[in-house]
Amino acid sequence: MQMTIFVLPISMLLFFVLFFGIGFILNMLLRMSWIMAIIYPVIAILIIDQVRFIEYFTNTGFAFSDLGTELSSLAMADILILSSGLAGAIVAGITIKLLRKKGYRMF
Repeated sequence: MQMTIFVLPISMLLFFVLFFGIGFILNMLLRMSWIMAIIYPVIAILIIDQVRFIEYFTNTGFAFSDLGTELSSLAMADILILSSGLAGAIVAGITIKLLRKKGYRMF
């Protein structure tokens, strides 16, 4: 399915806002500024790959070779959307750090 030029920026914005919001809330509740930036690659792998998560531990060779195949076959639009989600998670960490530095205490 082809992605139109209108869908790509909207999808990128939605992923950025979604992972910024989730990262901001997790950073606020768990008091760990980079928790979402650390968790995001696992979430991205679960989005990209169709292999069950447990197979990365039970059938390691097949799972990682399949992941490499899936990563190499991603379209540029998919890479842009996933990277905007990572950017949202990183910006959430930076925002929490700045707010704490300026004296705001969240929970």
